[in-house]
Amino acid sequence: MKKIFALLVAAGISMSAFAAPETFTSDANHTFSSFSYSHFGYSMQTSRFNNTTAKFTVDRAAKTGSVEATIDTKSVDTGSKLFDGHIQGEDFLDTGKFPTITYKSTKVNFKGDVPSTIDGNLTIKGITKPVTLTVTNFHCADHPMMKKMACGANATAKIKRTEFNAGKYAPNVGDEVTLTLAIEAIKE
Repeated sequence: MKKIFALLVAAGISMSAFAAPETFTSDANHTFSSFSYSHFGYSMQTSRFNNTTAKFTVDRAAKTGSVEATIDTKSVDTGSKLFDGHIQGEDFLDTGKFPTITYKSTKVNFKGDVPSTIDGNLTIKGITKPVTLTVTNFHCADHPMMKKMACGANATAKIKRTEFNAGKYAPNVGDEVTLTLAIEAIKE
């Protein structure tokens, strides 16, 4: 064993290169998604989905990973009960038929030791399109209260409502929507 270790060190191979993938499950109290869009050019409206779950696997040594997220469309929170109902209607999310939005990665791209973009498939109203998330923050550390490893990330993507059959009032109500995911997750 000592000879193998000495050979690895001599060859310049780090033991961390053999690190196993780590799996993290979202903390419901610190994970949500939001979306923003132009409202007739007057303002950028921002709303959120209060129930978002995510699970991701990351192997920082191998620079690989995967992400799956599910958004409960009925948890939309615009700050107005009237608009919540409007957004849940057939012209927009049609939550009666499509109670979730899903995202499943196909590839996690790294810059240095952290994920920088995530390629994957976004499904809204039964329509699946390739979407790349840009990771704007990624941090892992021991969680001081949970006493376990935790990772957090923020990621954004721009999508077109009309591509997902949710384009009523476009272009007056902006077709381009910025989707943002905020995830904090605890190691399994």
